[in-house]
Amino acid sequence: VPLLRFLSSSSDGEEYTSLDQYVENMKEGQKQIYYVTADGKDKAKMSPAAEKVRSRGYEVLYLTEPLDEIMIESVTEFKEFKLADVSKEGLDLGEEDKEERKKTEEKLNEDHKAVKEFLEAALAGKVQKVKMTDMLAESPAALVQSAYGMSPTMQKYMKAQNVAAGGSDAGMMGSFNQAVLEVNPAHPIVQDLERMIGSQGEESEKPKNFATLLYDVAALTSGYDIEDSGDFAQRILSLMTAKAKDDVKDAEVEATVVVPDVPEVEATVEVPDEPEEKSEENV
Repeated sequence: VPLLRFLSSSSDGEEYTSLDQYVENMKEGQKQIYYVTADGKDKAKMSPAAEKVRSRGYEVLYLTEPLDEIMIESVTEFKEFKLADVSKEGLDLGEEDKEERKKTEEKLNEDHKAVKEFLEAALAGKVQKVKMTDMLAESPAALVQSAYGMSPTMQKYMKAQNVAAGGSDAGMMGSFNQAVLEVNPAHPIVQDLERMIGSQGEESEKPKNFATLLYDVAALTSGYDIEDSGDFAQRILSLMTAKAKDDVKDAEVEATVVVPDVPEVEATVEVPDEPEEKSEENV
């Protein structure tokens, strides 16, 4: 294990780091070694799940080789520090009491109950559940796996092995459906969806398309493949068309605004009378 080398969020270029180096550079109070699996460093950096850890100053190991995930399952800890997959549900950073964390999540889910339930209904069959989180720093949503679910990298590997053996990949969707959609309610996109649900109703096509697009983007950035790229492209075009129509309407409204005529007011200037010249007789 000490001979293993990985790219990480602290690596410059293609520089690799060991687990010993990782432990030496750990933040004070850090209790786990964090890692994420991906097809490459760029995709690992793009992962919203890794963002949850990086934004708090923790280093994340990038496992980018095909067999890294299989290998890491046999390495549960190193020097008394447990290895934690950041793409799993229920990531514990150890920064607060578990009961406090549970209360925070329950309050978030209750405060945004409408959008949570709407997403669960709109994405039925795609995700196991939807939960609100305050751990995402920049992304609107992230797709994570339950404790026993397979990561996207492992799913691709298993799918390739199954197809190579002459099998079908139809059964692979069972693992994909273990995914949990974590949503950032503070993100403008999610807030816009909440307003859309409130103003247009849950049965309107626009918020439904918006919800599916949110899921697709979360899936892509989390390392999954889009099942129907044609349908994904159609939703993008639909959103762009709606935005273009709104811009045209706004432009038409601005063009038809009539500025009322302001009546001209004639200015009258009063010239003061010149003082009478004193005659010589009055001097």
